[in-house]
Amino acid sequence: MLLWENMKLALTAIRVNKMRSFLTMLGMIIGISSVIAIVSIGDTMRSMFANEYENIGLGRVVCYVMKFDGYYYYSEPFTADQVEKIVEAFSDEIEYISAGEGGTVTGINGRKNYQIVTTGVRGGYDKVQKVDIISGRMIDDRDYEGKKNNIVLEEATAKELFGTADVTGKTLKLKYTPAANSGDVIDDFNIVGVYRNSQSVLMKLLGGTDNSRGLAYLPESILTDIQTNGMFNIDMFVSENAPTTFEQQFVNYVARITNAEPKDVRYSSAKEEMSMIDNMMGTLSMAVGAIAAISLIVGGIGIMNIMLVSVTERTREIGIRKALGARTGDVLTQFLIESAVISLVGGIIGASLGAGVVIAGGMVLGVEVVVKPSVMLLAFAFSALVGIFFGLYPARKAAKSDPIKALRYE
Repeated sequence: MLLWENMKLALTAIRVNKMRSFLTMLGMIIGISSVIAIVSIGDTMRSMFANEYENIGLGRVVCYVMKFDGYYYYSEPFTADQVEKIVEAFSDEIEYISAGEGGTVTGINGRKNYQIVTTGVRGGYDKVQKVDIISGRMIDDRDYEGKKNNIVLEEATAKELFGTADVTGKTLKLKYTPAANSGDVIDDFNIVGVYRNSQSVLMKLLGGTDNSRGLAYLPESILTDIQTNGMFNIDMFVSENAPTTFEQQFVNYVARITNAEPKDVRYSSAKEEMSMIDNMMGTLSMAVGAIAAISLIVGGIGIMNIMLVSVTERTREIGIRKALGARTGDVLTQFLIESAVISLVGGIIGASLGAGVVIAGGMVLGVEVVVKPSVMLLAFAFSALVGIFFGLYPARKAAKSDPIKALRYE
């Protein structure tokens, strides 16, 4: 009951001095809102990166060989036989493997020419990587094994060349320079499917893709004749059931068949990259949040200052309360509660403002933001603790005042 009476006294004191109370809270409002906003933005970015890597595939691994010839490092390309040996050696652990980096060709439809960035795939690519086929089908094993001139166009590429995305079954001429570099070649390719490139919000924020070029999938078996870059990467998806020793076994095997040292084989997994980025984002968010939290100290000093003024203004009130039987602890509790209420109200306003700004920004950008309730509760509790800590000295000063002197105070 006494606690409730002290709460009412604290709220009454805040209402009597509205402007002064608001200015006192302002430091807490700015500090808490900054911390909430920064931590929430950091959590949102971590969530976006996690979703991006899940879309790519956490089991995705890129492997390449970098050799040193005594002067500089150079990348050693894989041969088709080496890739097939890897497929046979790790058939249980590897769900999908590809060695086609892709290349750039020119798509020709009548008088319309358009640069297309191609990606070589094998059958089953759409089982490990999301491909939003809107008509037709994806490249399959028959296309790969038969080296068929089939192509799957991206929707925007089809519209650029044909004026419509309804192009499944049509023929597209591709102009390219073969790996033998014997001059330009123009071949007819059957369009067996069209897919939609659903770009994530993160990729849009990071700059998106180059809209001056189209996108397409081709069978990897014919892409090796079209592109001149060579098969420098092995792009594969490793099963979740692969043993923990898989990476070392794979690296050793690749080193053996390519006549390289294990240290020359670079093994980069999406899971490791995601973990690295997540740790970096978490550390950055905490560091920036800690810097923003400095303003909470400024807010706490403001609370201490105004509470000292309040103690001085209410010296006579304190004397009357103590003369009527109020104990030292009662007066101490009253002023501590008052400072805690000022700080807590500022914390509530600040947390609501910070979360509101982040949510509003997410709505504008079309991003699903992450505002953790635990962070909000921690902000409320911390703001109350700041009020109690910085209100302790003024409260002790009020509680220890001499009631006789207080009654004589004018």
